[in-house]
Amino acid sequence: MKRNIIAIAIILGLFGCQNAEKNHESVASTDAVALDSASVANADNTEKIVKTADMRFRVKDVQNTKEKLSKAIKAEGGTVAEFSIQSVVQGTDKVKQSTDSLKEITSYRTEGYLVAKVPSDKLDEFTNTIAKMAVFIDNQSLKLDDQSIAYLANKLKAENRIEAVSRINKLATKKSPNVETSLMIKDDLIDKKIENMLIDSKVKYSNITLNFYQDNTIKTMIVANDNIYDYKPAFATRLWLNIVNGWSIFMEFILAIANLWMLILVGVLGVVVFRYYRARRA
Repeated sequence: MKRNIIAIAIILGLFGCQNAEKNHESVASTDAVALDSASVANADNTEKIVKTADMRFRVKDVQNTKEKLSKAIKAEGGTVAEFSIQSVVQGTDKVKQSTDSLKEITSYRTEGYLVAKVPSDKLDEFTNTIAKMAVFIDNQSLKLDDQSIAYLANKLKAENRIEAVSRINKLATKKSPNVETSLMIKDDLIDKKIENMLIDSKVKYSNITLNFYQDNTIKTMIVANDNIYDYKPAFATRLWLNIVNGWSIFMEFILAIANLWMLILVGVLGVVVFRYYRARRA
């Protein structure tokens, strides 16, 4: 009887311990959820707004405008990321100036392309400066991209990976496969941090793309005459040269016949023999 009572007591004690452990795990889980909620609430709630702007406008002189833009960008604390100038030929013509020269007339359009990084808080002021340089603005646009959620997600994921790496490192050994898992998590952690660094850079400095052009320009210059016919002699000179050339050809023909004197002699003898035999028959 005593043995049964002791067994029942042991069983009740075990169930009591298991219930206590379950309650402890439940409380720990609840605390973890509360902690995660608190970390989200206390996370960096600063807005991460990425600004990008585009402008296309007409100017009086593309090269002069490019120099002014470079100075304005430098004054605002920005940098030029990309730049190019090109001339597109609209049409060209050549007019005869003299026997050996031509006047080349070219109509072309000069266009400029510039990409700059400007401090975001000075973007509006910079666009106003550009508007003063323009003769006419074709179009102007501004785009705002809120990266706050993506930034917060990367930050929380990075914190989770730090905690995961810490737990894995406590259990890992040199021969344990957890080492490779830890390295993968660390690489992913670095990627998240770099993504947030890029977002911070884009938030701090806005990209602005500028396309500017000027009116068609006419350019004239004297070039060499590339028409070979214009370099030929005058008509009278060419006529006399042709007569002389014809006489030369005639003399060459006589010389060619002289080379065939044997054939001529055979032909003459043939004619004489033919007439002799015809005369006898008659």
